[in-house]
Formats: sequence, structure tokens, C-alpha cells
Amino acid sequence: MFNHKYEPPVPLVIDHTTKIMPNIPEIAIATRLYFSSGKNSRTSRPAVRVALAGMVVGVMVMILTICIVVGFKQTVTQKVAGFGAHIQVVSFDNNNTYDLRPIEVSDSLMEVLSSFPHVTSAAPFITKPGMLKTDSDFAGVVLKGTDYWPFFESNLKEGALPQKPDEILLSASVANRLQLHPGDPVITYFVDESDVRARRFTISGIYETGFAQFDDLFIVTPLETARRLQSWGNNTYSGVEILVDDLRELESVADDIYFALVYEMDENGYRAYYVQTLQQQNPAIFAWLDLLDMNVVVIIVLMLLVAGFNMVSGLIILILDGVQLIGTLKALGADNRFVRRIFLTQASMLIVKGVLWGNAVGLSLAAVQYFTHIVPLEAATYYVSYVPVAFAWGWIIALNVVTVVLSMLILLLPSMIIAKISPAKVMHFE
Repeated sequence: MFNHKYEPPVPLVIDHTTKIMPNIPEIAIATRLYFSSGKNSRTSRPAVRVALAGMVVGVMVMILTICIVVGFKQTVTQKVAGFGAHIQVVSFDNNNTYDLRPIEVSDSLMEVLSSFPHVTSAAPFITKPGMLKTDSDFAGVVLKGTDYWPFFESNLKEGALPQKPDEILLSASVANRLQLHPGDPVITYFVDESDVRARRFTISGIYETGFAQFDDLFIVTPLETARRLQSWGNNTYSGVEILVDDLRELESVADDIYFALVYEMDENGYRAYYVQTLQQQNPAIFAWLDLLDMNVVVIIVLMLLVAGFNMVSGLIILILDGVQLIGTLKALGADNRFVRRIFLTQASMLIVKGVLWGNAVGLSLAAVQYFTHIVPLEAATYYVSYVPVAFAWGWIIALNVVTVVLSMLILLLPSMIIAKISPAKVMHFE
């Protein structure tokens, strides 16, 4: 009557690899955790704030370090170049003093020097050591004759640039020491091989660069005045000063000029010209600037370690505070990689926030110093009267990228503790 055939029940096989976790992207969970982090926890809130503050301070210090050191190097280099240019072509008989043997500077030589790539200016100059004398005091100086005035014009403090043959430009430090002012006459003595010559000048103006090493030394006059004082013929000068538009090309341009002039001989058959860069003229100053680079590296490494340590501490607190969530996610089928990505994404949001705030604070402080010069310095020690600042955007961008990448790499190791969290133990504990 009944044709139904009995069939034994199929045994139930449980596939433990089957995930019942909803298909929710990690970033969605991490975003929810990020915006709710610390609101319901007295443990994670201060930890997140401390980690974030450490990141902000670290980035701020690194930004300020780069801006200040680059500013120092640019400002000091510009001032040194203002007194001696980027490259000088002088006599091969150069004795490293300001009483240089004259060289012949023809129009063809000036055309050759001006034709090199990156050369923006080539101008002859004359230097002559002397002594300023007043009724109560005196000062040893170097008279410099030039017709290139942009540097001294930008640092002019009082009066005007020399226009007449008997006018000179004096530094503020020398003027204060000798109690001189624009319009005052002053006697200058020059020592030749056989006699001492006196020349009466009128002070046309006073300049101040804050670079005491040079301000205490140079007085400036038109080129023709210095040439007549030396009793030199036309086209005879102490040398030629050359400026370039890119200091990264300085050595290359100097080498090109050297090889272009290396076979030029004087009337006695000896090499006529010697090429020297501003680093070769002032080795002590640029050795000091090179030491600043090492300081930058040390500070950046220390700040990266501090910022990384703070973020590691913050991530560990976030993980410990989210143990129940980790156990729940694993019970729903989430694997360790999935959970790790959630917390790493949450930590990366904190890193980016810290980097942005660090940039905002650091660049704001740098901008205040750039426009107001509110932080002073001792010019006799640091060559400048205030903390110089320069915005090296390439270095700043690279610093931000390195900070974010290294911080994320540092967090990979502590995130592995998620794999040691067992959902069964978490549920049992709860």
C-alpha cells in the first residue's frame, strides 16, 4: 500500500571554515571605531590622546627643525655670497688675503664667464686693505670696489649707496664704534710697498647684514674709485665675482670655468687665473653648516622613534580595550588578518590626524617667525640676528610621507597580538 522507501538521514557535517561574518569592509568598522574611540572608555580615551599628542609634537619638531636649518644655511650662504659671490676668478698667485695681485679682465673674458649655464652675474671687483682713522679711534678695514649693488642695497640701513668717487658705504658696527654717520668725512690710510697714502672719503650710507665677521671688515665704494686708488690701468682688477642661480650646480659651474681658463697664461708664461668657490674661501663657516645636517638627522630619528613609540602604545591600548570586539568578530568567522586590518586602519587614521595637526602647528610657528623674526639670536655667534626660517617644501613633503610609512610599519609587530586572543577565552571571561 505504501511504496515509500525508507532513506536514512544524511549526517550533518559542520564545515568549520564556513564564515557567518557579514561581508562588511574593514574600513567601515575601523571608521566607526575611530569616531567612537574613547567615548565609552576611560582607558582608551587618555591613551589615544597621549598617542596623538606625541605624534603632533614629533611632527611639529621635525617640521621646525627642517625649516630652521634650511633657513640657516640659505641665509648664511646668501650673506657670504653677498660679500664674495658664489665663485671668484682671481690671480693664480692668490695668497688668500684681500691684497690680491691684479688680473687682466678683458671684454672677451667677461663674455666667456657670462656664457656658462646657471651664471646670472659676472662683475669685476677690487679689494684693498686699509685703516679708518678718527680723532678718537681707528679700525682696520678692507675697501671693496664694485659696481654690483643689489646685496648692499637690500641691507642698506641709513643714507644712500655711493654715487660719487669720494663716497663710501660703511657698516653699522664700524660706524657705531667710530661714532660716524652718513655725511661725515673720514680719513682712510692705505699701505703700499713704499709709502702710506691717505684718502679722505665721505660716508654716503650705512649697511647692516648682521654678519659681524664681514660687517666689521668691509667698506664699499664704486669700482672706478678703487681702481684709481690702486693706480691700475683699464681692465685691471683684483678678480671677477660670479653668481649662479642654483647652488646645487655650483661645483659643476666652477669646474667648467676652471677648465675653460686653465690654459690661459700671463705675460710671463705662468697660469693667469685661479677659480675658487665660496666654500673654498670660507671653509670654517661651511664646515659649521655641514654639522647642522647631522643635527637634523639626529633630531628627526629621535622624533620618529618617539612618535612611533607613542603610536605603538596607543595601538596596544586600543587592542586591549577592544578585546571583546575582537572575540566577537572571531566568533563570527573573521580571521586574524581581517581584525588586524581593522585596528591598523584605525591607527592609520590617528597617524594621519597627528601628522596633519603637527604640520599645522609646525608650519604656523615657522610662519610667525618668518614674518615677525620674534625669536632673536646673537649675531656675533650665529651670524644672524634672528632665527631664520625657510620653507623647503620638498623636504617637508618627504618628511610627512616617511613619517606615515614608518609609523605604519612599526605598528605591524604589535598588531600581531591579535592572533593570540582566543574568542572562547574572551567569551568565558566576559
